[in-house]
Parts: sequence; C-alpha cells; structure tokens
Amino acid sequence: MSLRNCQNVKVLEVTPVGQLKRPDEFFEIKLEYPDWDRWKPGQFVMIRPTGWELDLLWARPFSICSVDDDTLTLFVQKVGRGTARITALKPGDDVAIWGPLGNSFAVEPETPTLLLSGGIGIAPFRGYVEQHPHPENLNLFLAHRLPLECYPFGKLSEKINGQCMIEEKPDDLQQIIASMRELIKEYADKDGLILSCGPTPFMRTVQQFANEFGARAQVSLENRMACGVGACLGCVTKDGNDHHVQVCTKGPVFWTDKVEL
Repeated sequence: MSLRNCQNVKVLEVTPVGQLKRPDEFFEIKLEYPDWDRWKPGQFVMIRPTGWELDLLWARPFSICSVDDDTLTLFVQKVGRGTARITALKPGDDVAIWGPLGNSFAVEPETPTLLLSGGIGIAPFRGYVEQHPHPENLNLFLAHRLPLECYPFGKLSEKINGQCMIEEKPDDLQQIIASMRELIKEYADKDGLILSCGPTPFMRTVQQFANEFGARAQVSLENRMACGVGACLGCVTKDGNDHHVQVCTKGPVFWTDKVEL
C-alpha cells in the first residue's frame, strides 16, 4: 500500500449518534465506496478532506466500521481539531482516502469468540459481526463512559449476544475489570478466541488477563498515525522481542503475546 493508491470519494451522510450536546459527540459518516477489491474487519483507512489547507497537514486514521456495495461507514468521535473538521463535513464534500490498511482480526467461524470493546473501540466490531459466517458464536462486551445511545451497541445486540457496563464512578471501573477477568478466563477455559479494541489501559487489562489464563487474544491498537503506510514511524510500538514495529503496517491487530503495551 502506498499513497499512489489514494483516491477521492464524496461524503454521503454525516449523522450524529445519540443526543449529546458536548464536545465529544459521536457521528456515523458514510462515504462513497472506494475502488477496493476487498477489505477485512479490523483494517483501517486514512482520511483527509480535500478542503484542508496546511493548518491541518496530516490525515486521520479510522477503523472501518461497515461496508456495503455502495458505501463505506466510519464511526467517529469528535475529540480534536481534525475530527471536529471531519464531523463538520457536508454531503457532496470530497475527501482523500487511502486504504484498506493494516491487518485484520482473526476469524474462526466455529470457535466461541468474545469481542471486548472499550468505548469507541466498538467501531470495527460492527463490520466483524456483519461479515462473520456464524454470528451465533459471537459475544460482545462493551465498557463505556458516555450514555449507551452514543454507541452502535443496539445494532450489534440485535445480531449477537451482548452486554455492557458503564463507568460513572470509581467503583464501576473495578466491577468492569472483574467482569473482564471472568469473561477472559471463561473463554480461555474453552479455547475460545478473544478480540479487543479500545484505549491503551483497556488493552493492557486484556493482555494481563490473557497472559494470566493463557487465552488466545488479539488487541487492536489505537496509536497516533500520520501516514498509515509505515513511512513516518510515528506509530511504532514494541513487539514481544523488544523490536520496534510500525502499528500501521504490522498491526493494528496483534496477538497479546506479540506486543508490549
């Protein structure tokens, strides 16, 4: 993958998710489907509106949330200048996009699979559920801080088993951690597959319990990225052998015993 694969597509819809009136609102953004042969759940794209000038130089990475024949859907949280400008796009605006980038989550159709999501980390699991040949083998756990209506949890829980826990006070965090530990142990005991995405502290917790119980688990990292193609070295992390690797090209999905968090 290189920037020679960059193409322009049009924005189709920008829809607020939930009823929040605060800076960290969530949006579902639908773009024209790029000229891709295929994609896999867990991969991501780099997005840069063509109207940006040099005050916002770098593109922004987003997990691929969902794809159909005509559209590419992203689930975006407004957290800074870049995402604020992206969520303010209008239908008909042009964006430069390159992707699909990175590797993807493991798929084992007959294996009980646990999806562990921390907040915005739920984004790639929508596509995973839609693409999975046996969604009855999937179970979703969402830990979140903002109201549940901000996340596409309802769409997923219609198709697979799902449970959620909100963190509103310090005691809630301990209960979430205890529930994650119990779930990871359960899936380790039956040689299940565990896939996770979320902020780094969430990923560290998954890795800790996966190591404790010998679980087969993958984490999708949310490192900052500028190019998405391994050139800028802005997203590097260490693998299990103390070597630096680019998250954008060697990840973003790693087995928990192959990455340092």
